[in-house]
Amino acid sequence: MKSIASAPAKIILFGEHFIVYGGKAILCSINKRITVESELTKTGQIEIESSLGKLKISKSDSYKNADLVFRPIIYIAQKMLEKFHSESGIKITVRAEFPSGVGLGSSSACCVAAAGSISGLFGNHTREEILKIAIDAERTIFENTSGADCTACVYGGILEYSKDGHIRKLELLPKFDLVVANSGIIHSTNKVVSMVRQFKDERQETFSSLCTQEAGLIEDALACLQRNDLTKIGKLMTQNQEFLEKIGVSNDTLRSMISLTKDVSYGAKITGAGDGGCIIALADKTNLEKIQSALAKKYECFSAKIDTRGLEQGSA
Repeated sequence: MKSIASAPAKIILFGEHFIVYGGKAILCSINKRITVESELTKTGQIEIESSLGKLKISKSDSYKNADLVFRPIIYIAQKMLEKFHSESGIKITVRAEFPSGVGLGSSSACCVAAAGSISGLFGNHTREEILKIAIDAERTIFENTSGADCTACVYGGILEYSKDGHIRKLELLPKFDLVVANSGIIHSTNKVVSMVRQFKDERQETFSSLCTQEAGLIEDALACLQRNDLTKIGKLMTQNQEFLEKIGVSNDTLRSMISLTKDVSYGAKITGAGDGGCIIALADKTNLEKIQSALAKKYECFSAKIDTRGLEQGSA
């Protein structure tokens, strides 16, 4: 039997970086997915096949000996085999509909899909149980993860999230489209987080002021999302981008991309860690094609909608 699970990509509408220091973030799952298939084997090994490479490792070897990209999956497999006292090995296949390392939550979606798929080999588990092991797995590569991305991947929709674990899913979803454009610059989340920490340490008063402003912006954004006020949401995205510029996570390429959307979108900003990765531009049916045309001349881009499904599990 194969156990199959999939989880959506996510974008951060508001609040990246500031959430690490006690703020809130607004996350939105989008309709691009990572799917993980797993099956028990008699080899005593953990085997992984993905677009990022292949790996075969003894189930008794430490996950820390593997490349970073594979560590969360190995961690989940080992934890499940240990919990259920299984002598089996596990073969795992990963398929993705979106690129990794560009701020769309590929590591989190993979952790959630892997946790859903591998746990499914050993019976039914609640979403809460799957979320916990997914976050634990993500900590093997991002020690200080807030857990926000994994939470968005599990539940779908739009979430208000704070690092203390408070989660609120928006009941009334706005009706908008997004254009996601890839700068082509692979970034290191850990490196960018360290840059922001250095900014905070060196300019504490400025950073504290930005945190306060971001908190107010988040509250405004939540209200605007509930009433589907795209014009105001777009303006708040532009303002949030200004804050991200001030803490040093933008660059010339990202600024150029955002500039291309200025006259045709409601607003645009970095999504995720920054210093590369993707931008998002807010759209509806009236301007979606115009935004894509403006960006597609130089950058890989795609349109996306809100994913309401979150984690899905099945078998084959």
